[in-house]
Amino acid sequence: MSRRDIGSEILAGIAEIKQFKRGQLGLRSSELSKPSAPQLIRLKLNLSQSAFAGLMGVSVRTLQDWEQGRRDPQGPAVALLRIAEQHPEVFIDIR
Repeated sequence: MSRRDIGSEILAGIAEIKQFKRGQLGLRSSELSKPSAPQLIRLKLNLSQSAFAGLMGVSVRTLQDWEQGRRDPQGPAVALLRIAEQHPEVFIDIR
């Protein structure tokens, strides 16, 4: 494994900031896809509501509200749902 040179990485980052401010460099960005419905993700993982809620760190009631459309997941929950959908092995490994 190669060693990182943090100092040169910081200097390169500062150089990029300066280039951006001068209009010489555009920002790299990407748009994240919206995850599928929580119930579809849970069923794909073959988990009960209780088990999936536990892995997500929310109450069963909150998960039920999401699945029944009474509330929408927010913030970190959306990120976890995206991970559960795109990389289900992560959730399977921690069961």
